[in-house]
Order: sequence, then structure tokens, then C-alpha cells
Amino acid sequence: MLILRGAPALSDFRIQKLLTQLAEQQLEVNGLYAEYVHFAQVSGELTDREAELLNSLLVYGPKAGAHSTDGELILVVPRPGTISPWSSKATDIAHNCGLNKVKRLERGIAFYLQGVPAGKIAEVTALLHDRMTEATFTSLEQAQALFVEQQPAPMSSVDVLGQGRSALEKANLELGLALAEDEIDYLVSSFQRLGRNPNDVELYMFAQANSEHCRHKIFNADWTIDGVQQPKSLFKMIKNTFEHCPDYVHSAYKDNAAVMEGSYAGRFFPSVESGSYQYHHENIDILMKVETHNHPTAISPFPGAATGSGGEIRDEGATGRGAKPKAGLVGFSVSNLRLPGNQQPWEQDFGKPGHIASALDIMIEGPLGGAAFNNEFGRPNILGYFRTYEQQVTSFNGEEVRGYHKPIMLAGGMGNIRAQHTQKADIPVGAKLIVLGGPAMNIGLGGGAASSMAAGQSNEDLDFASVQRDNPEIERRCQEVIDRCWQFGEDNPIQFIHDVGAGGLSNAFPELVNDGGRGGQFQLRNVPNDEPGMSPLQVWCNESQERYVLAVAPHNLERFAAICERERAPFAVVGEATAEPHLTLADSHFDNKPVDLPLDVLLGKPPKMHRDVQSLQVTGSALVTEKISLAEAAERLLQLPTIAEKTFLITIGDRSVTGLVNRDQMVGPWQIPVADVAVTAAGYDTYHGEAMAMGERTPVALLSHGASARMAVAEAITNIAAADIGDLKRIKLSANWMAAAGHPGEDAGLYEAVKAVGEELCPALDLTIPVGKDSMSMKMRWQDQGAEKAVTSPLSLVITAFARVEDVRRTLTPQLRLDKGDSKLVLIDLGAGQNRLGASCLAQVYDQLGNQAPDLDNPELLRGMFNAVQTLNRQGLVWAYHDRSDGGLFTTIAEMAFAGNCGANVQLDGLGEALAALYNEELGAVLQVPATKLDEVKQVFADNGLAALVHVIGEPISDDRLEFTLAGQTLLSETRSHYRALWAQTTHQIQSMRDNPDCVAEELVTKTDTANPGLHASLSFDLNQDVAAPYIAKGIQPKVAILREQGVNSHVEMAAAFSRAGFNAIDVHMSDILSGRITLEQFQGLVACGGFSYGDVLGAGEGWAKSILFNDMAREQFSRFFHRNETFSLGVCNGCQMMSNLKSLIPGADFWPHFVTNRSERFEARFAMVEVMESNSVLLQGMAGSRMPVAVSHGEGRAEFALQSGPQSVMDNQSVALRYVDNYGKVTEQYPANPNGSPLGITGLTSTDGRATIMMPHPERVFRTVANSWHPDEWQEDSPWMRIFRNARVFAG
Repeated sequence: MLILRGAPALSDFRIQKLLTQLAEQQLEVNGLYAEYVHFAQVSGELTDREAELLNSLLVYGPKAGAHSTDGELILVVPRPGTISPWSSKATDIAHNCGLNKVKRLERGIAFYLQGVPAGKIAEVTALLHDRMTEATFTSLEQAQALFVEQQPAPMSSVDVLGQGRSALEKANLELGLALAEDEIDYLVSSFQRLGRNPNDVELYMFAQANSEHCRHKIFNADWTIDGVQQPKSLFKMIKNTFEHCPDYVHSAYKDNAAVMEGSYAGRFFPSVESGSYQYHHENIDILMKVETHNHPTAISPFPGAATGSGGEIRDEGATGRGAKPKAGLVGFSVSNLRLPGNQQPWEQDFGKPGHIASALDIMIEGPLGGAAFNNEFGRPNILGYFRTYEQQVTSFNGEEVRGYHKPIMLAGGMGNIRAQHTQKADIPVGAKLIVLGGPAMNIGLGGGAASSMAAGQSNEDLDFASVQRDNPEIERRCQEVIDRCWQFGEDNPIQFIHDVGAGGLSNAFPELVNDGGRGGQFQLRNVPNDEPGMSPLQVWCNESQERYVLAVAPHNLERFAAICERERAPFAVVGEATAEPHLTLADSHFDNKPVDLPLDVLLGKPPKMHRDVQSLQVTGSALVTEKISLAEAAERLLQLPTIAEKTFLITIGDRSVTGLVNRDQMVGPWQIPVADVAVTAAGYDTYHGEAMAMGERTPVALLSHGASARMAVAEAITNIAAADIGDLKRIKLSANWMAAAGHPGEDAGLYEAVKAVGEELCPALDLTIPVGKDSMSMKMRWQDQGAEKAVTSPLSLVITAFARVEDVRRTLTPQLRLDKGDSKLVLIDLGAGQNRLGASCLAQVYDQLGNQAPDLDNPELLRGMFNAVQTLNRQGLVWAYHDRSDGGLFTTIAEMAFAGNCGANVQLDGLGEALAALYNEELGAVLQVPATKLDEVKQVFADNGLAALVHVIGEPISDDRLEFTLAGQTLLSETRSHYRALWAQTTHQIQSMRDNPDCVAEELVTKTDTANPGLHASLSFDLNQDVAAPYIAKGIQPKVAILREQGVNSHVEMAAAFSRAGFNAIDVHMSDILSGRITLEQFQGLVACGGFSYGDVLGAGEGWAKSILFNDMAREQFSRFFHRNETFSLGVCNGCQMMSNLKSLIPGADFWPHFVTNRSERFEARFAMVEVMESNSVLLQGMAGSRMPVAVSHGEGRAEFALQSGPQSVMDNQSVALRYVDNYGKVTEQYPANPNGSPLGITGLTSTDGRATIMMPHPERVFRTVANSWHPDEWQEDSPWMRIFRNARVFAG
């Protein structure tokens, strides 16, 4: 093992935060330094050249001087016996650079501490690592344990034949199987019938396959409530919605995701023969899925949320015969945050068990995990929700604590699928049964069973063992394989595909063959395995992520293997399909069969669950409002995290990748996170698209389970109404149900809620629920000094609505517009003046519940509102739209004013008593409409049966003031900027704890700047002029290489932009070049695309560059290309980082900087203003002096120059192509206008002759106007950024 020192691992502010954290735990140390340490497992002594090359590879990241390593050492490394994602990607780079003696690279962090308090080293160590995924040592040499390879452990059996039922009861506890009593009986009788004892593998398989998590036993159960047998199961009531209205649904209930009819448009992907990107005009159907990952997120928030997103992405990709995930969502419900120094009056501390994360830790780490996976995979995250709730209330079970100690972590999204691939194909006998993706590792064991238990029931160590680890870059590689396969159309080599989730291969392979009507013979030792010491149970049942299982006909295996080889996606043939429905798993190492079972024993019918439950009634008291002041209530509500600004959850996530996002969370020139709906375009050649929106009103379930469910559905509809959908039948719902099954009153309440939605509301509105998920263990129990404690979540239904969009250009936002003329604000009150305040946010912030909750009393009113809004939108009579929800009318108006950077005068006359009128959360919406068209607007609502529910309540104003009056008396009057600052507090506080506090302070200054003019566009050219048109007319298409490496994810939109400009865009993978399949001689242009090559290990873009620089053939080929005078090159984001490291090969680029970690030390996804500078760049000709916004998405974009004079030098020699400016048009280094802290705002550069250009922003993601988060109304189809690609075509001649 070689030990190689690395760069400092923590910045100054990170060290200071860690020291503060230690001090808060009474663990003050005198000093702390941390640096990376690399460990190399080698097969033999390296030559001098190899050693030099390895050292060069391991120099990456920001410049740092040498530092002494004094003090007590705590070395934090990945848990021995596991291989970190960093390791696998770094090792790939080493091998691609020819370092074949390097068997494996691994990395740790060496902490050197001075003055550790006596006897406190163990406590300090505990704070420095995550015991779920990491281990600690006290010397560098001890890291040798990382490379120890154990001999395989044997399987064991359970003596059912000799000891009977008691043997299985014991195994049930020791293995954490979570078997029910009737399942134990079933297994005992099954194996007695087979005449043999079960192996541990077989029991584990059965437990996972039949867990509540996988089998949804409660939703399929028979029910008796209050002594009355119920006619339907929960699932049957959900299916009733499809039976009533199957319109537009192509697949429901039988696959990893549901599929509905989409739009006819051009799918843009490379030809499977030539690699040339082309449009393929066809029906682009929509798939939808929403999952939960609650238990893992409670235990370890970052990997729990990351793998939650990763698992849901795999569900989408594994739909039918292979599909493409497109856009994602993430949601969280947690208990009170109790922000240090900012604890709110309603936030009590009810304690928590020691093995779960606090609500604050979940909301610091969990969103980062979910965002990181989506970012690296390359899926924009454009929707979400966040609720905090934790209160001692009187509900159905009397007085008790209700809250989200067992959090909700929701991960979902939508994608696209070809109609011919929606249904899975037959699995022929002899088909190869394949695992695609990462290796088996000893992690994530028993997640299905663990998540099916109320927290506190299982062994704490089993809880930790059930959490997985994420590697999104390898999942991206797998998705590229799936994409290549479905792009073959009828010749798709995938017959059948499933993702690997709960239960690992032990669940996925049996499901695969059983669903295909086959059995299977498998070879355990064919499973790729990075931990040879694992037992058969561990190899077969672990839940290592980023894996799929699939069936490929023998004659297609060669084609499939070639695709995997090109994408560098590992795969293995593990078995073959058999005609007999029998499962055999052979182990060649021990020459035995760990599994040898008929499928009907594994997946057969254990006794069906029957639930005999009692309903309970609420005996709550009315809300006490006499002492509530309107002004104080407003300020409390704006600081309730459910209502408060969500920027801290949003800018960490890429929202522009694909170039197809039309509406993300951020709205208007001031980029305020208040969008009601997320919208994507179906393709690059259409205005058709897809929409998704969410609805949830979970505290209402503490007063009425049925009302809570109806409100969730209705809120999803009032949100998605902002998109141009047309027919209400086009909307399809995902229903995610979370409940504390077995808790008094909750089972009957669950039945009431499902019936309210499945049997009543959805059929009444012709809405269908073709997909969903349930989590039935939403209770946290623990012991505290001998006392039993518990926190039980409210019954929680989260609805996600999905729909086809007719025209994405007609998406409404909450941004009030003062630039369009006189207008009026109109309230649609579906509550019809009832103003019920029970279970509202107002009640919550005054630590009450109330007794009357809002409800949807008449479904036809909701239909009427939806239809009216759709009609008015198409007539151009709505300038702004926002639904009424959490916080009531006050919050609706405030958020619209924040988005419009304006004020509002609101009259509450005719709406009832002031407090209730302002803060009730009855269904409804506020519309801004032209004053001259008010009568027409009212008539449309009247035509839809809502005449009595329409109230003209005021108008927006240019003043910085929100004023609410009643009968001429001012009830509430305050500056918008005051409310805006309060609304920002939750984001500000969490970002201050999580990110660089200097950056956070600068952002708050920007938010409170009342004069901020917002984003703008000032162009020096005609954006509608197509300068490439004369060249395109000649019919010649120069070839441009759309270059990608493993982990790159922005290549398709790049190809679309160059294709529109008249190029023949060719898909080129680095493996094509390194293998000699493709050479660069044939290309006139080369574009290095954005993403996360090698997951950004060894520095962003650096690993990619080094695989070229240290590979003689690749280095020569790139050098020749850059030196050809007729060529041009462009590097964007990750490609910019990569090309900056190739500057030694690029003529006139020796002054380029290196790009390193953002100043905020956070991934930044922003819509930022840039100025085009006067330069020689052939791509920016005629654009100098223009200022306009552009998408920015990166974690390492700060330009670091070799010399302190570097920034000014490149400015002086006109090598700077782009630089960040603020909303006033001034060059800036201030965050977030400059999202990475680059000196002098530098974010794009060009070579001396202008043929090579690099930039961190993403013009390819916003080349269409509709892909911009905000744009001036006058922009037509092309945004100004399209000029870059047309300039390239002009240069190509």
C-alpha cells in the first residue's frame, strides 16, 4: 500500500464551524487541521514514470501551501470491506491513464487535533465521522485494512425440522426479518412440506419479498371497521379511479411507474447506426412515479435522501422495456427545526431517540443528498414541498405528540417512454438474466423489512445496516445503456427490466422471472462483488444501489455487451430463464445451492391480512383567537418553515439540465421561489410539454382524515391549474400514503381517507390515480430515562399531479406585473366564506389545533375553477396566478408581491371577520387580471358556476407596501421589504450553518435591496436574425463532435443547439477515442459538454483531462485537432474545467485559469446575469456589450489563476469572453450575482486566436426562449444564446 498526502480537506470557515460544533459539545480543542490522504493498492512496484504519473493524478483542487501535521491523528476512511464511489471513479481514471498496476485507489481525511481534552478522544472521533459509512484509525498505516480481502463466509440454515417454530422465531429476531406470525406459520409448513431446513438466504429473500414495503399488505388487506366488514380493500378503492376513468392511461399498477399519453413531437437522440443526432417524430408518452425513503433518511439523511432519489430514478428508467427519466421532485416533512438562536414560540422540544437525526440535521443534509444525486445523474429537480410539524394536540387518540420524527422524504419525477416499449416483452426460455450496474457491497441489508417497522421496534444496528450508499455517476452510465437500447426501437435488446431496490438481487431477480412467467437458474459467484468476504446471504440480499436486472435474448447479448463496453457500464450474466417456475441459486465456491425453491413458495400467497379496527372521534376545542394580533400572526407565519422561503432547498439543485425545463421553482426577474407548477417541453421542436404539481395538507388529518385527503388532491389541482392543460381528465395523480398503522384511530382514518379520494372525489372529477406508494410505519418510539416516549405522524397523503401540456408558453406564475397596465386582484374562494381555521398554519404558530378544518365540500366548484382558469389563460386574461394554501390569503398576496417586487392594496370587505379572512386556508386562488377586462373575467367564472365565489379584492401597487383594509380601516400595513426579510430567515439561518457565512450575508443584502431592478436583457444584436441561414441553405452540415465522458449529462441539449445551427452533431464518447473507434480528424468542431465526468473526483474536469494528457494516443489526437486552423472548440461547465486543464495542448491558452470549488462551497444552480466582452472568440462575434441572463449549474466554477496578476492580465489582453454582472449591470464578485466568486467576475475565456472558447455558464440549456427561467415578453423562439451556435456555423463556412 502506498500512502500519498493530498491537499487540505477543509477551508478556514469549515474548520471554524467544526471547532464551534466541538465546543458546543464541551469538546474544545486548541487547533485542528485536516487534509486528504490517498492510499494506493498496487500489484507491484511502480516505475519512476508510473510513480510520477500517480502523483500528478492526485494533485487536484484549489492551490494550497504545505502544512505541518502536528497533533493527535484521527484518520477517517470509508468503512473497511466497502469501496467508496470516489475509489471506483478514481481507479477508473488511473486505469484509463495506463496505471494498470494500481489495483485500487482510496481516500481518507486525516484530522490533526491539538489539545484534545483528556479522555474525550472517543467523543471527538464520533463527531468527525458517520459511523454508518465510515471508520476511524489512529495511524495512516492502519488504512491497510481497506484492502484486506477475506475468504467468503458460508451460509447457515435454520433447524425448522428439528426445533420447529421456535427456531424460526429466533431467526426472525436475529436477522431482523420482521415476519408476521402467520408468515412464520406459512414458512414452517412450507419447509416441512419440502422436507428440508431453510437457508438464511431463503428466509431473507422471503422477508424482503413479503415485507410491507414490497407487498403492501395493508393496502391489500380485508377490513372490518367498527364491526362492519368493508366491501373493498384500500388498493381496490384506488383502482376504482382507473376503472371509472381509464382515459389517456397506458400503464397502471403493474410496472415501476405509470404511463400516460403525451404529445406528438420530435425525440432528439443519435442514430444507432451513424451516431448523428436526429429528430424522431413520434408520440412522446409520459411516465410518472413518486417514492418515499423515510426510514433511511431518518437514520442517515444525506445517503438516505440521495438513494431515495436514485431509487426513484431507476424506477423510471426500468419502466416497460426501458425509459428516460426527465425531471424530478423532492419533498420533506420533519418535526420542528428549532434553529439555534432562532427558536420559535411554538417549537417545543419533545426529545428524540439517539440513533435518528434531528429535524434540523435532516434538513441540512437530506436536501443536499437528494440534490447531489439528481445533479450528478443529470436530472433537473424542479418541484418540491417542505413542511415542519410537531405539536402536542388533542386528536383522535386524545392528547399526544404528533409530528415527523419519522420524516417523510419524497422523491419523484416524470420521464418519457416510447409507445412500443410501454409493455414488457416476453422472456424467452434461455434468456440471459443480467445485472447491470455497480458491484455487490455489504450495505443496505434488510431495508425493505426495516422500513416496514415502526422506528424503535428493530435493533439499532439493523437500522444502520439498512441504509444504502449512493453513486449517481454509475447510475448515469447505466441509464446511457438503457437509452441506447430503447433507441433501437423494435430491435431494443431489453426484453424485461426491473430496478434493484429493497431486498437487492434476492427480490429483483425473482420478480423479473416471475413477472415474465419464467423461473431462473443463477450463479452466485457471477454477481460482481467488491467484498469477497461476504456470505451468500450478503451477496444475494444486499441493497447496493445503482443496479438493474434485465432479460436479454441470447442473440442480442453481443449487441448489449457492446453498448455496455462503450458506456463503461459494468454488467454480468448471472443466470438463465427457465420454463419451470423454480428458483435455483448455485454457489460454485461452496458447491451448494443457497436457494432451491419453487417460486410459489417465495412469492406465493401467505395468509391474507385482515384488519379489524375501531374508528375514533376528535373532541378538540375551538381555536382561541382573541389575543392573536394580525401583525404578529403575519410575522410568525412568514417564519414558519412550511411557508418561509425555500431557496436553501432549491439553488443546490440543477434546474436547467436537459434544456427542456420551462418552469422551475424560481419566478420572475427577482427569481423568487414561489412557482405553483413545474413544466418541461416535450422536445426541442415543440411547445407541447408536461407538468407536475404537488398537494398536501397533512395537519388537517388530525381533525378529519377525509378532509385532509380531499384537500391534498384539490391543492394539487389548484397548483397544476397554472399550466395550460385543457381537459381535467388529462391530469393523473400519484398518491403517497403515510400512516402509523396500528395507532388508535389511524387505521380507520386511513380507510376513510382512501375512500374519500378513491371512491368519491376522484370519480366525481374524472381523476385517475394510476400510481402511488404507501409507508405504514410512521411512528417513532423510544425510551427516555425509563419512560416510554413516542411521536406519531399525522395521516399523510401527498398527491403529485401530472399532465400533458398543450403550450408551455402559457404557464402562469405568481409574479405580479406592473408593466402591463392597470389591473385588479381577484380572489376565488372555494370555501364559500366558511373561513375554517382548524389545523391551519395560524393554529400551528399559536400552538393550537382548533376543531373545524377546511374541506372541499363540493367537487364541482373545483372543476369549475380549473376550467375557468384554463379558459382565461388561453384568452390572455390572467397576468398572474397563485393558489391559496398554507398561510391563507395573506401569504398568497405576499408571495405574489415578492415575485413582482411591488406592493398591494387589499380590501377584505365581504370576506368575513378579518383574522379568519386573512389566514384561513380554504381552497382558492388569487388572479391578477386586466382592469379593463374584469367583467369578462367574472363572466367566465359565472359560466362555470362560481359567480358567488369571485371577489375583487384590490390591486398591485408600485410602492414597497402591503396594506390590508376592511370597511375603510387599515388592519395591516407594512413594507414588502420587511416581510421579505422575515420570509428569508429560515433559508438564511440554515445556509449560515451549512454554507460559507460570508456568501450568505451577501445574499441577504441583495434580497433586502428595494431598488434591485432584477434580471434584464440588453442586447447589442438582433436576436431574431439567423446569421447562419445562408450557410444552412447550401445544404452542407459540418461535423461537430459532441464529446462526453462517463458522467457527462448535458450533451443532448448541446447537440440540439448545434443541430439547429446547421451542424451534423455526432455523439462521441471518450471510449470511442481511447479505443480508436473514432478519430477527431473528421470533425471541424469539438464541444466538451457539462456534467460530472468521473463524478468530479480528482477535481472537476481534471480526471477527464488527465485521461487525455496521460494517454499518448489521446493526447496526440487532441493536440492535432486544436492546432488545425479550420477547427473550433467549446468547453462548457465540466467541459470548461476539462479544457482549462488541456491548455498545454491548445494554442494561445497558456494564460487560462484552473476552476476550483465555489466560494460558497456549495453547488450553485442560478439564473445569473453575464456580460459578453469584446474578444476574439469566434463564437461570440457581434455580441460584445450584450447583457443577459444564463443558466449556471456547478460546484467548482471559481477561476483560480497561477499568478495574482492573472485576472487583470486576461482582461487587458481581451481574452475574457464572459463575466458576471449584477442586476444593475455592474461587474461583480458579490454572491449570488457572481455564484462562484471568480475574480473580476470572469466566467468565460477564449484563446488568443479565438478558436477555443471555455465558459462555466450553460448557453446550450437556454438556446430556446421557453427554456429560460425568466425572459422579456418580446423574445420569440430563439433566445440570444442561440447566436453562439450560429456564429460557429458562420466560422465553419
